[in-house]
Amino acid sequence: MSPTHPEAQPAPSDNPRGSFVPSRDFTDVDLDRALSDANLPYLLGSLALLTGNDRWISAPFLPSAPKDLGNNDSGGFDEETGRAIRLAASAILRDWRDGSTDFPAAPPTPERLTHILSVMLSDRIPSDYGTLLGEEMGIYARHTAPAAPVDPEFRVIIIGAGISGLAMAVRLEQSGIDYLLVDKNDAAGGTWHENVYPGCGVDTPSYLYSLSFDPKPDWSSHFAPQSELAEYWNALARKHNVLAHTRFGTEVSTATYDEDAFVWNVTVRAADGSGNEETLTANAVVSAVGLLNQPSIPDLPGLADFGGPALHTARWDQNLDLTGKRVAVIGTGASSMQFVPAVSEIADEVRVFQRTPQWSMPHPLKGKAVDDSTHFLNSHVPYYLAWHRAALFWRMGDKVWRLLQVDPEYPHLGRAVNKANDRLRAGLTAFIEHELDGRPDLLAKALPDYPPYGKRLLIDADWFKTLRRENVDLITDGVEQITADGVRTTDGNHYAADVLVLATGFKAVDVLASLEVRGRAGRTLQEVWGEGDGRAYLGITVPGFPNFFCLYGPNTNTGHGGTVIAGTEMQVQHVSALLAAMIDDDVAEIEVRTDIHDQYNSELDKALAHTVWDFGGTSTYYRNKRGRIVTNSPWKYIDYWKRVHEPRLDEFRLTSRRPVAQTSSAPAGHADQI
Repeated sequence: MSPTHPEAQPAPSDNPRGSFVPSRDFTDVDLDRALSDANLPYLLGSLALLTGNDRWISAPFLPSAPKDLGNNDSGGFDEETGRAIRLAASAILRDWRDGSTDFPAAPPTPERLTHILSVMLSDRIPSDYGTLLGEEMGIYARHTAPAAPVDPEFRVIIIGAGISGLAMAVRLEQSGIDYLLVDKNDAAGGTWHENVYPGCGVDTPSYLYSLSFDPKPDWSSHFAPQSELAEYWNALARKHNVLAHTRFGTEVSTATYDEDAFVWNVTVRAADGSGNEETLTANAVVSAVGLLNQPSIPDLPGLADFGGPALHTARWDQNLDLTGKRVAVIGTGASSMQFVPAVSEIADEVRVFQRTPQWSMPHPLKGKAVDDSTHFLNSHVPYYLAWHRAALFWRMGDKVWRLLQVDPEYPHLGRAVNKANDRLRAGLTAFIEHELDGRPDLLAKALPDYPPYGKRLLIDADWFKTLRRENVDLITDGVEQITADGVRTTDGNHYAADVLVLATGFKAVDVLASLEVRGRAGRTLQEVWGEGDGRAYLGITVPGFPNFFCLYGPNTNTGHGGTVIAGTEMQVQHVSALLAAMIDDDVAEIEVRTDIHDQYNSELDKALAHTVWDFGGTSTYYRNKRGRIVTNSPWKYIDYWKRVHEPRLDEFRLTSRRPVAQTSSAPAGHADQI
């Protein structure tokens, strides 16, 4: 199956200068003060787009390549060149503010966008990224809305008010399509509402972790804390009128398709168990429950017998005071790497029980606040914020993809999967050795023996420094028994604890396990899939389940990096286009063809077989009990985008609402096949 390659010139968005509209309300003094701290590659990219002049992406204004994961603010320029760039930018931006100079209004071509980004990063960005970059920057329109008037009785139910559900709801709001968003929690945000453990925050750069059509210009830090993320998502819901279509504290128990009426009947109840069940009806259902919503509770002998508080990081009690406590932490994944450094500052003892060590990389901006100059430039300089996001999108995303591909001819398979992966391993190893210098006991425990990216690669949050603390102990012997007052390991040692914390992740492979979905002939998704083996076309649609769409469904997690939000927006675009087709063409049912679904999943499995995740060497939540990778996508962002960007309706079984000929003896409710 060949992916669809968009060929038409992309349509400009409502604001050709990007999704964030810069303010012209600033003084010369404020501008020059902020420009003194500007990121010069971002500034040059902004001048090139604002003026339409290639002078700003030609010698002598050619930045050097970034030397680390930081933003490369100086661009490698000497003081004189940097001063010249800032002086020119000051004059141009004052002219733009005052309207004294006409600047190009037409949006740039995709080819120009990739060329400018290539210059900014001193890298070669493939030319076919241009339209995708333009959509990420808000320069080109991404959303597909119905062309025909929307039937007021046409309704969509969205399950889950996390990132995916909110993105879908905003797009339906913009399209004028009636929808109801339901969520078991009492506020929006999903993961960022539920996870409130000490130290919780994002380990993707903040400026990449927002929706392309509504980016936040003023993050407090380069890696935002949970509270700020939760506020961003709730502010988004308020701003776009989503709350008027939302029912919080509402849990979905079943969604059942009515083949005669072409509707879904969705049974809901109060999340606290106090209310009666109610059945809601919709023409289409969008599941936005995600992959990381069901905590994985390990089957540890004696867990129920522990006498103190025992809780999972995803079900944290904010009233729990750990000051002076002896805390036992099970697990060393992403949540543990944030939680342990935070709690070690106040707890008397922290004992961490590790099954597998994790690769973790340093980031020069981790823990750093975003300065006022960046806030100013993001808010007042056209394209500046968009270029920041575009640079992160490439550097943290598809640029990394090659590191995960297995080279069967590589002579050192085992420690790495290809030459670049081995170079990364060497760099990460040197970092860990530096952090644990003089502690060979810790190094032996903390240095992984599998290839980087075999498990999710983490951003270091002073994890290794924390392990050196006198009140922290890393224990690698297996947990044999949870006792009333602690943890006993397989070597016979007992470790006393006042609080037991399970930092054990989520049941990621149990896609949609939190609700029962019944399609044609009453078959459930779990029956069709089998235990922990979800499959969908593009991760979105499943044969036998008409008008049912998944967001962040099977095999849509971008394990090579970047941000899940980019993939989510691509899926929202795909679903929006299918819903628009249903309305415009008066379609009662839209259902992916079985052959298309099966062929796609065959391609997907073959591609996954060439990745580090399939190579093995360690356990990971990516794989089910049979070893199949259920969560991750093998595709680059650009490849997945080409597949989902413009749905091909010939890949779906469409049933029209148009009345059949009078000679037909079809029963009431019948609709024609298209």
